[in-house]
Amino acid sequence: MIKIFKFGGASVKNADAVRNVAKVIQLFNDNLIVVISAMGKTTNALEKVVESYMAQDGKCFELLNESKEFHFEIMNELFTDKNHKIFEDIHNTFVEIEWEIEDAPTRDFNYVYDQIVSVGELLSTKIVSAYLNSENIITNWIDARDLIQTDNTYRDARIDWELTENCTTKKLIPLFDNEKQSIVITQGFIGSSSELFTTTLGREGSDFSAAILAYCMNAESVTIWKDVPGMLNADPKWFDNTQKLSNISYHEAVELAYYGATVIHPKTIKPLQNKNIPLYVKSFVNPTEEGSIIDQNTAKDAQIPSFIFKMNQVLISIGAKDYSFIMEDHLSHIFGLFAKHNVKINLMQNSAISFSIVADNDNMKIPTLIEELKSNYKVLFNENLELVTIRHYDQKTIDRVTANKTIIVEQKSRNTVRMVMKD
Repeated sequence: MIKIFKFGGASVKNADAVRNVAKVIQLFNDNLIVVISAMGKTTNALEKVVESYMAQDGKCFELLNESKEFHFEIMNELFTDKNHKIFEDIHNTFVEIEWEIEDAPTRDFNYVYDQIVSVGELLSTKIVSAYLNSENIITNWIDARDLIQTDNTYRDARIDWELTENCTTKKLIPLFDNEKQSIVITQGFIGSSSELFTTTLGREGSDFSAAILAYCMNAESVTIWKDVPGMLNADPKWFDNTQKLSNISYHEAVELAYYGATVIHPKTIKPLQNKNIPLYVKSFVNPTEEGSIIDQNTAKDAQIPSFIFKMNQVLISIGAKDYSFIMEDHLSHIFGLFAKHNVKINLMQNSAISFSIVADNDNMKIPTLIEELKSNYKVLFNENLELVTIRHYDQKTIDRVTANKTIIVEQKSRNTVRMVMKD
């Protein structure tokens, strides 16, 4: 059987972290497919390159050079042989971005984003694979674009499951020899369209990549290696005294991911549930500790309150210009505009004469969406908001997060409360 491991950016953020990945892998004698994200904050750095290039502000090569220096610094620490072929390989990989940004942009932002930002995963996997091989941990580096096939919805590509399964099994099955351990290194987050252009699966999409490969290869399990001891009931960045959720069901995990829990990507669970593949969330700092398990066992769902914070939210209120009712035909048109601008709705609420939504305040999408909405509707919006979701809430937990805050929108169901707030 094959196990899927996924290592995020924090687990390969510097040379010591890469060495630690090697130590974790050495704890296992299984056949492994190892999915790796871009190193550290590389995705953010390459996003700045894209924004600079599209703005034509003259800074994009300078920004790209900062990312290049970051990667070469890591390699200089990992490889004593400065003539190792990885140095030339990484140089040539950066050249691919340089070619992309040499001339003024002729394609839209989303396409350019995917061609440039996707390179982060290629860089990290090439470096990690080369390092593991240098340590006698023999790996096969595979380009995920030969495996994961998608449509051309750039930045949020949809999977062609049948083609992906055919490509994955054809490419990977021959690499696994039952007589000895085989290790494949590949990228998270990226795929390929039928036109052979690079696509991405959405921010934090590496978890989803691991689930896709697990589904296609009928894997024994998926393990997401994090810098936390397992699935926690809140992000330690925002909350003190977090608790570990030792065992939760696919259903509970889907709910938490949908509301914005950052431990797992929202699309990760469904492919695993379809084939009853357990998902483990474990610490790469303490890899022998138990961690959390997500499986079909609903009986073990903890009733521990879980807190999910989404910052930098915008509340958009949409009404008819003549103060008439917001009817189904209006809603259909409004949803169409959100889909057109690829804006995901985090929360929505309607009244007789207005329809309000909360979304991530993406400065590349929201302004153009609002302008188009204004041509047909009266539009008001509030920025710098936070959206807090509490699963298994009580009044004490609500009071805990709303202290010194103004609640603008509140929604309650039997298990979940959601509040849009500002300071």
